[in-house]
Amino acid sequence: MNYLVVSDNHGDRQILVDLLEHFKDQIDLFLHCGDSELPDSDPLWDTYQVVCGNCDYGAQYPDHRTVETTTDRIYMTHGHLVDVRFGITTLGLQAQQADASIALFGHTHQIACEKVGGRLFLNPGSISQPRGPIQIKSFAIIKSTAKEWQVQYYDWQFKPVSDLTFVFPR
Repeated sequence: MNYLVVSDNHGDRQILVDLLEHFKDQIDLFLHCGDSELPDSDPLWDTYQVVCGNCDYGAQYPDHRTVETTTDRIYMTHGHLVDVRFGITTLGLQAQQADASIALFGHTHQIACEKVGGRLFLNPGSISQPRGPIQIKSFAIIKSTAKEWQVQYYDWQFKPVSDLTFVFPR
């Protein structure tokens, strides 16, 4: 399974459309970790699985979501409600409660990817407003197999970032 993970586009709808068009034949699941600043009724949400960010408004946005695939159970939240700026402990507890193999979040606008306790934690960074030491407008693609997760980060021009490739055994 191939998952495209994006977050924090902050009103740039076109980048989400471009991602769909460019990767539609390569991706099984499109995931958005919040702060789109788009209406909760936007037709893009027919394709993207989305959660509510601190800059999103609309009753249809869920605060978190669990998505099941043939290889994974994915827990998604934006991160502001679980204080991801101060670590991933609360996020980890929620992902554990959801029995998730992958926990996705945004909010910090910073790329983050690690495996903790058999679970993959990933922040795709921000596709429009990067923060922190890695100043790349980014998103990530996770290739999930029975044996491993392969994570590749990309810049906003859809080019792989060579230094941001990770492989985690399950």
